[in-house]
Amino acid sequence: MKKHLLLLLLLLSTTSAMAKHRKVKLITPYGTMIILLYDQTPKHRDNFIKLTKAHFYDSTLFHRVISTFMIQGGDPTSKHAQPGTALGEGDNGYTIPAELQLNLFHIKGALAAARDDNPAKASSGCQFYIVQGKKWTDEELDKLEKNRLGRKIPTDQREIYKKEGGTPQLDQSYTVFGRVIKGLDVIDKIAALKTDQNDRPLTDVPMRIKLIHKFLFF
Repeated sequence: MKKHLLLLLLLLSTTSAMAKHRKVKLITPYGTMIILLYDQTPKHRDNFIKLTKAHFYDSTLFHRVISTFMIQGGDPTSKHAQPGTALGEGDNGYTIPAELQLNLFHIKGALAAARDDNPAKASSGCQFYIVQGKKWTDEELDKLEKNRLGRKIPTDQREIYKKEGGTPQLDQSYTVFGRVIKGLDVIDKIAALKTDQNDRPLTDVPMRIKLIHKFLFF
């Protein structure tokens, strides 16, 4: 009986551990990104894992690309979309409650959820963007604090925005739920592509996303 109970507890703890520190591999024609999903945003993490397991994102495009800002994807209508078609309105029928965290911010490589202009800041159930951004000066950050944010950017985050870059103007407005930990150069390659009047790359950028499985040994 004690052995069975111990085994059950071990299995429960293993299941809990498996849900944490999850990573995905995002594959594009311009290289592969490894993305860590944050445990502080469990609703977004679990939704992204669910869609990845269902191959929802496979063959979708990075349909909106703005240099020094971000690359956006996840629109299901972008699969096999004809050249020149305006994209970005597709969804999967639900939203996710905002999970805004003060210590999760829009550093370069941040994975965040797109959304429409709803007052609750609820996220799209499928569309996301990855930050490219730019490096900021103290003067620029001071002006941003005063004219747009209405608050002080924490000192540690300010230093990161100066040294590594990002999009601080989006902080606390969109849920950040992960970060690229390998393959930042892929963001730069995609962001440098020529685009049409709707910010869609003239050359399609399809993606595949795979869950990186953990292997536990006892």
